[in-house]
Amino acid sequence: MKLYEKLKNDEIYFIAEMSANHAGKIENALEIVKKAKEAGADCLKVQTYTADTLTLDCDNEYFQINTGLWKGHKRYDLYKEAYTPWEWQPIIKEQCEKVGLDFLSSPFDKTAVDFLEKIGIEFYKIASFELVDIPLLTYVASKGKPIILSCGLASVEEIEEAVAAIESQKNYNIVLLKCCSVYPTDEKDMNLQTIIDMKQRFGYPVGLSEHSIGSLADITGIVLGAQIIEKHFCLSRSIPNPDSVFSMEPEEYKEMVESVKRAKKICGKVTYQRTEKEENSAISRRSIFAREDIQVGEIFTQENCCIVRPSYGLKPKYYEQLLGKKAVRFIKRGEPLYESDLHGNN
Repeated sequence: MKLYEKLKNDEIYFIAEMSANHAGKIENALEIVKKAKEAGADCLKVQTYTADTLTLDCDNEYFQINTGLWKGHKRYDLYKEAYTPWEWQPIIKEQCEKVGLDFLSSPFDKTAVDFLEKIGIEFYKIASFELVDIPLLTYVASKGKPIILSCGLASVEEIEEAVAAIESQKNYNIVLLKCCSVYPTDEKDMNLQTIIDMKQRFGYPVGLSEHSIGSLADITGIVLGAQIIEKHFCLSRSIPNPDSVFSMEPEEYKEMVESVKRAKKICGKVTYQRTEKEENSAISRRSIFAREDIQVGEIFTQENCCIVRPSYGLKPKYYEQLLGKKAVRFIKRGEPLYESDLHGNN
């Protein structure tokens, strides 16, 4: 599993979320694995549920979706269309192993956890909507494996409760994800500065799971300290499915990975030391030079010495101390003054 290796080395861990983008065809699912690897992902993620484990097949108003991207759908029908058949998942996992991707899933009930344990999953993702399902969190945590906890919709108190539930099982392998659970997400609703607070408040690594269009949010998240980027991944948005509208195509994902890595490199580390290349630029600082020939015994004045570029001479901060002192050597116009000139004659 690359996750903790990446976090330990302060590298970015990229998750490609398949979700419903297989559009009901296992051929698409296996092609997504291949394309996600080529695009730079570290991990391919699926979701382990059925419509029956997620909701009730009920037609009353409580089970209708009335807002957002899926407005007009009955929940049961949407989840039935979007789910990834469980019999595919060992095949997808095997394909991930062949190409060198980690395999990750979000379980939505205990039967999903038991199934994922049987196929040898190494770590878990908890979806934002399930963060408040404390019995599920406790059961997942009891397996002793790392947990990535998505925090969309969650208050501070709810995150604290979820973390406490995981920790109650002596499981401290937690990564939190900043998330806004709107599909797709408007930039004004993202509030990514929360990443900084989450790291300080909860003391665990923090990443970003996001559903906006483009990669600007991902770059911003890395600048603010995110260590994981999770983004929905599709072969093409022209293949209709419940998630295609806010998913990245392979070339877009590849560009996102490259841009995020560049942003990470640009952020660098906290340092006030010059870089190796800056050393060459430092010569263009100012220093004290002779404006005209200065004879031995002559007084240093504003007329015969000045502060100019380059920086071969005495630092400008000594200029006032130098004025009024006598030269102990002949200094030709255009030559730098040195510390010995400052202290040579008091």
